[in-house]
Amino acid sequence: MNENVRTIADTTANPAPLGLLGFGMTTVLLNLHNAGLFGMDTMIMGMGIFIGGLAQVMAGAMEWRKKNTFGTTAFTLYGFFWLSLVALLALPRLGLGEAPSAVSMGWYLSVWGLFTACMFVGTLRLNRALQVVFLSLAVLFFLLAYADFTVGSKTLAGWEGVFCGLSAVYAAIAQVLNEVYGRPVLPL
Repeated sequence: MNENVRTIADTTANPAPLGLLGFGMTTVLLNLHNAGLFGMDTMIMGMGIFIGGLAQVMAGAMEWRKKNTFGTTAFTLYGFFWLSLVALLALPRLGLGEAPSAVSMGWYLSVWGLFTACMFVGTLRLNRALQVVFLSLAVLFFLLAYADFTVGSKTLAGWEGVFCGLSAVYAAIAQVLNEVYGRPVLPL
């Protein structure tokens, strides 16, 4: 045996709770707006840039370090989803292009729904909590797309989105508490 060979164990933290909380908290707030509880304002856009966007991209980069392709893909792309959504809302207000039409937003959301449905298939090899997050997110994207295509109400999608966001928060908190206590405190 070669005495010069060292095995280094991965001692980095689990980045999934960061990404799930970034996604979940931002999703809850945006969908409380969609449900009609308050208007679109900078609180949602700030959350979209920093918590939903940058925090998830950071979590995706940390998942890459752990060689987790699913986590890298999910957190990085959904982080950039939030950044692109804020750009779609903010750029027209800054005079940098026209606001997207309802039909173009319907297609934007449909593409994200299709991507999410494909990622849901990947969760069938993971835990039940992530299955709920991805399935409810796919449904959310398709409900929002339908509302844009039909110029209908987003209230139902909003409440479903609150459920989706809370399911991600649950999955994150379960991972944190289970690690802190060294045993399953909340089931995944």
